[in-house]
Amino acid sequence: MKYVLIGAGPAGVQAAEAIRQEDPAGEVTLVSGEPGEPYARMAIPYILTGRITEAGALQRKSPGHFANLGIRYLNRKAVKVHAGAQGGTVDLDDGAVLDYDRLLVATGSSPTLPPVPGTGLPGVVTCWTLDDARVIAAKLKPGARVVMVGAGFVAGVCMKSLVESGAQLTVIAGRVGQILRSMMTPAGSAILQRWLEGKGVNVVTKGRIERIEPGTRLVMDNQSFDADLIILATGVRPNVAFLEGTGAEIDQGIVINDRMQSTVPGIYAAGDVAQGRDFSTGEWVVHALQPTATEHGRVAGLNMA
Repeated sequence: MKYVLIGAGPAGVQAAEAIRQEDPAGEVTLVSGEPGEPYARMAIPYILTGRITEAGALQRKSPGHFANLGIRYLNRKAVKVHAGAQGGTVDLDDGAVLDYDRLLVATGSSPTLPPVPGTGLPGVVTCWTLDDARVIAAKLKPGARVVMVGAGFVAGVCMKSLVESGAQLTVIAGRVGQILRSMMTPAGSAILQRWLEGKGVNVVTKGRIERIEPGTRLVMDNQSFDADLIILATGVRPNVAFLEGTGAEIDQGIVINDRMQSTVPGIYAAGDVAQGRDFSTGEWVVHALQPTATEHGRVAGLNMA
């Protein structure tokens, strides 16, 4: 049996290990779209504050962990999946092709950028990868002027670290005008906003961003901000473009059943990219939390094997 797992976050790593536990002889290939060893994205805030090093963010600390389990680990990006009735193939960005009998998509999400000019200028970053963390950490000094665009889940992950750094932080809440709107009631958001303001954070709840100018200047329709760093945290979208043409049902994420199976035979999904039924509400949701991704991966791996 040939297993290919795209994505080396908590879901992909757990799935690879679960498969190996159940199927000692199967060919397991774990594909990471980022360089280096698999790391936990949720460790990034602790890297920013210096509480841990980059090595502390690694999911598995022992050298040669995956090789010792007989798991092939590749730092490549999947560009296209060709699904058949009995397995299929995955095209990688270096031209290589991987055959699979069972495929797991655990590619998570990528940040979305606001539709304004200047998002690609120097000094403008997202807060999502280790590369982002390196750029942000280099700028985070007491008194540094930091503007964060967005006040949702992605922003919330990094916000406390930015406050603790001593930076002069401005948070642009955008059109919704509410901190963590998708995770909190208005009353809860108001409590968090008061906490931030008590720490010296400037929370902007009115106005529209028009552009970002060279020199790291953010221009709104009602005011402007000069900054040393602008962090874009305006939401995420699932990484699923390579599944186009496979027939997989995709809504907010890849729609799965209670075995983590997609609507295409042999293709499974787990983590932030998967959309399943929430047992507590009955709704079909993407549950973007690391503990959920870890369990998704374990369950998907066991079912694949």
